[in-house]
Amino acid sequence: MAVQSVREKAFQKYGRIVTGFDCAQLLKKLAETPKPPDSTIYAASDPELEKLEIFRALRDREFGGMEIELGYCNGSNDRLNALEYHRSSEINIVGTDLILLLGLLQDVDALTFEYDTALVEAFKVPAGTVVELYATTLHFAPCNASAEGFRDAIVLPRGTNLPLQAKPETAGEDRLLFARNKWLIAHPESGLQADEAFPGLKGRNITL
Repeated sequence: MAVQSVREKAFQKYGRIVTGFDCAQLLKKLAETPKPPDSTIYAASDPELEKLEIFRALRDREFGGMEIELGYCNGSNDRLNALEYHRSSEINIVGTDLILLLGLLQDVDALTFEYDTALVEAFKVPAGTVVELYATTLHFAPCNASAEGFRDAIVLPRGTNLPLQAKPETAGEDRLLFARNKWLIAHPESGLQADEAFPGLKGRNITL
């Protein structure tokens, strides 16, 4: 599929490029975090990253003083596998060039909660870029822009992606609730079990 630049107009419905933050210390620390060669690793909250001044700046300026978490998603990935969304924006501070596969929540079927992967668009994000993904943007783990894999710092409201305290009734949108503040639609070929993730992605499991 065509890979567009995050600076193209087509990206504007999914999010925006954020400026005005000094990310040098964060990017240096991010480069020290684990990066598996053939899988991905996700840490919702990293204490070393959260000691940095940018953590407080992001909390106060981007999230209006709400409590946040700063973690990372690193590794190697070349498939869509699933799409998720939150009830909040997500900030990505990109440590290496990477590709985001994105869709719109508005295109999820309102009755079946299925989504056609033919609607997904791909965007390359250069290292050092700070990107906000809106709450209505479907996304998942980044994909490789090179054979070296990727590093991506992620900022979300505190508690997002942690295990649920209780699973709600399995009807309607509740079927998609996978973790705290995380609604997820999986592809049947993703390897995620149907009793864990709603298998509502229809079409090709996109591979880059």
